[in-house]
Amino acid sequence: MMAQATQAAATGAKEQAVTLWKQTAEAFPAEKTPWVSIAQARYDAGQYGEAIVNAQEALVRDPNDQVANSIIAVAGLRLSTRALADLSRQNNLTGPLRTESQDLAKLLRESLGETVLVPPQPTAAAAPARTPARTAKKAAVKREASSADPFSALK
Repeated sequence: MMAQATQAAATGAKEQAVTLWKQTAEAFPAEKTPWVSIAQARYDAGQYGEAIVNAQEALVRDPNDQVANSIIAVAGLRLSTRALADLSRQNNLTGPLRTESQDLAKLLRESLGETVLVPPQPTAAAAPARTPARTAKKAAVKREASSADPFSALK
């Protein structure tokens, strides 16, 4: 069944592959491989919540599986990025949520060995004199950039 599922996935029949992997998981409940395959397929499809759930199933069977742990970590970050971007656009990244987000961002920076999560944009060599119109335009660009970068408020 795993070979059939892999072949279906290779030919682009992703949902058929997922169905076969689920059947394999039912037939061999102690096996982690079908769960990892489902998690990877869901991740590749941008279905990060489902990818996390399936990767957790793999981890029940093998807590040290690196692929499953990686899927959970990266899919979780992608979901968090989306949620933070939405909150930033709604101007709702305040209070305890902001504080906890900053603490988590600090932990992530330390874990990755980075000083910032998102590197700053390179600056121009010579900045022209500011005028009120230029300042207003720059503020609009900054607001637009901050909505595109959900971590900008956490730097």
